[in-house]
Amino acid sequence: MASPTPFILHTENLTPKSFKVELLNITYVGRDGKEHPWTTASRKPCGASGIDAILIPNIIRRPNHPPAMALVIQYRPPTEADCVEWPAGLIEVGETPQDAAIREFKEEVGYDGGRVVHTTPTAVADPGMSTANLQFATVEADVKEGDQPPVQNLQDNEDIVVKHVALDDLYDELVKYAEKGLAIDARVLTFAMGWNKHKEYSSAGLC
Repeated sequence: MASPTPFILHTENLTPKSFKVELLNITYVGRDGKEHPWTTASRKPCGASGIDAILIPNIIRRPNHPPAMALVIQYRPPTEADCVEWPAGLIEVGETPQDAAIREFKEEVGYDGGRVVHTTPTAVADPGMSTANLQFATVEADVKEGDQPPVQNLQDNEDIVVKHVALDDLYDELVKYAEKGLAIDARVLTFAMGWNKHKEYSSAGLC
């Protein structure tokens, strides 16, 4: 006999109205038929899309340089450290995920002419801790000889440093950042591990 599907029994909002992130106390019924408590964070929705944010893995091609990825470094108070991440941002009212990706890529990295080449289904960001969800939008940018250097268009409260890292050096560079005490976004590290394994398997003729 199949186990019953868990379901939410009720949710209590514990958050003052002025907060942008809500604290929710959830009671759900598990497959054992019993009630269980769970406390989670929930971002108040920005728009009607049902998608909180866009995360932007990217490939940048520049003359006389190997294909690279733009990483952003910014201080994240919860980690008490600078964090190495992909460009990212919340999806604004009326935006598609693709629109948000192009806007955020321009604002944070500074490149005009980036194009979205792939968008994923919606994924959960940290399902044990929050309701946050996102989509990945891969952006490619081709830089030509003589193009002006990219210029960021940051908001007043943003302090973001951009680093270009060759794809083949990505994992090793992330290890160096970690050794210096920077926090590494798990999604960037996961991509770098996969890229390294792809290179290993390709060299061994396994793929």
